[in-house]
Amino acid sequence: MNKDAKSTIEAGKAILGIEFGSTRIKAVLIDEENKPIAQGSHEWENQLVDGLWTYSTEAIWYGLQDCYANLRKDVLEQYDIEIEALAAIGFSAMMHGYMAFNEKEEILVPFRTWRNTNTGKAAAALSKLFNYNIPLRWSISHLYEAILDNEEHVSDIKYLTTLAGYVHWQVTGQFVLGVGDASGMIPVDPKTKTYDATMVEKFDELIAPKGFDWKLLDILPKSLNAGENAGFLTPEGAKKLDVSGHLKAGIPVCPPEGDAGTGMVATNAVRQRTGNVSAGTSSFSMIVLEKELSKPYEMIDMVTTPDGSLVAMVHCNNCTSDLNAWVNLFKEYQQLLGVPVDMNEVYGKLYNNALKGDADCGGLISYNYISGEPVTGLSEGRPLFVRSANDKFNLANFMRSHLYASVGVLKIGNDILFKEEKVEVDRITGHGGLFKTKGVGQRILAAAINSPISVMETAGEGGAWGIALLASYLVNNPSRLSLAEYLDQVVFAGDTGVEIAPTAEDVAGFNVYIENYKKGLGIEQAAVECKK
Repeated sequence: MNKDAKSTIEAGKAILGIEFGSTRIKAVLIDEENKPIAQGSHEWENQLVDGLWTYSTEAIWYGLQDCYANLRKDVLEQYDIEIEALAAIGFSAMMHGYMAFNEKEEILVPFRTWRNTNTGKAAAALSKLFNYNIPLRWSISHLYEAILDNEEHVSDIKYLTTLAGYVHWQVTGQFVLGVGDASGMIPVDPKTKTYDATMVEKFDELIAPKGFDWKLLDILPKSLNAGENAGFLTPEGAKKLDVSGHLKAGIPVCPPEGDAGTGMVATNAVRQRTGNVSAGTSSFSMIVLEKELSKPYEMIDMVTTPDGSLVAMVHCNNCTSDLNAWVNLFKEYQQLLGVPVDMNEVYGKLYNNALKGDADCGGLISYNYISGEPVTGLSEGRPLFVRSANDKFNLANFMRSHLYASVGVLKIGNDILFKEEKVEVDRITGHGGLFKTKGVGQRILAAAINSPISVMETAGEGGAWGIALLASYLVNNPSRLSLAEYLDQVVFAGDTGVEIAPTAEDVAGFNVYIENYKKGLGIEQAAVECKK
């Protein structure tokens, strides 16, 4: 047993981070040196209700309580104590989407998540109005689509927020949002670090004929920078989090952030000229820019770091889900043979074998589209594996094509940044499930974006650790360091992880693969149209 950890928890000096991911809610408790000392989790899945992806508010609260109970159990088992007090708490969640409430704080329609692609008309109209790329999943797109579709609830909106903002609001009473998450609702001006005033004004003018009794800033949460006061856990909030009643109110809570922001923090990538790639159920790359891009691009979203620096984000709806489904097929085959299954071994063997395949996958192509993929213009997904009779069809090439597919769309977006916009980076860090098997996902990503990729030992800690670090930054920063300085000097202290550089052969092979992939997108489109 770690006695120091026990005394940290007893003294109320531990810090809690909780992140709502797409398939798992995770809690991480850290000590005063920002090291994880306990964790908890809760598995959950989105539901398709009336054609829209959602999680019910009941599922949100049950998930949060079960995740916290799981953490509490871990602390009891490890240290034989209850969590009574904490130094700080942070909440984060998947970004974007649409959570609209009336003046009684009742949700008006089920939470519409980032996965929904029904906002095409609105996103296109707003992108034109703002001369700025407004993605389908952003809150403003959801709001305007609801207006275009004449949804009755719109006139009753009093509060509009994200999932992280909602949870924070309900447990602190503060209707606020971290600037990184806010930048996924409507663009943020990097100079003022709050919602872009010109765009807000244009939107208000656009919807004025509808005669709603609200203006945009009336219903959006206040945007806060990392380290700013975002309120305290209320007595009701403490009960909502810890149903056992041990946790006391009054704990400072940092500004709620999106999963993109916590990923940047967890990989020490908030400084300009750094970047990170998160690769799990979905994938995204975040490159912190020195200056604005020359023009808007449909496949590049502009968000900010938790301290307000401009970030070019390439977001892909699909990453490892189809790859995992194929690995599970091999698991089933192994079970059929009566061979005991160790999933780490199955992944390790298949992934490492993929590296023995041809650099261009022998002509094989995989489209991993479980859901639609806006970057390549697909409104729905149909997972496809494509080959011609003369391609080199073997296990190594088969697995390699699926690994390439997991970051293929990401490559298409990043080629714009590096080749057309000549963006320069000093370091890119990878994190997420794709990098679990040492060296493989890292090498594939290095080939895809032709850049060295670092992976840190802490990469597996993910966003829950990232939001815990933002909570730590709120209360453990007496020198008032900037967020980048705090991460460099206090949290990571010079650790830049293990780096893999791309090989010329891998880069050339991936380039051939991606050209074949782009030529074959019509096959994917036809599959969507044929199989309704």
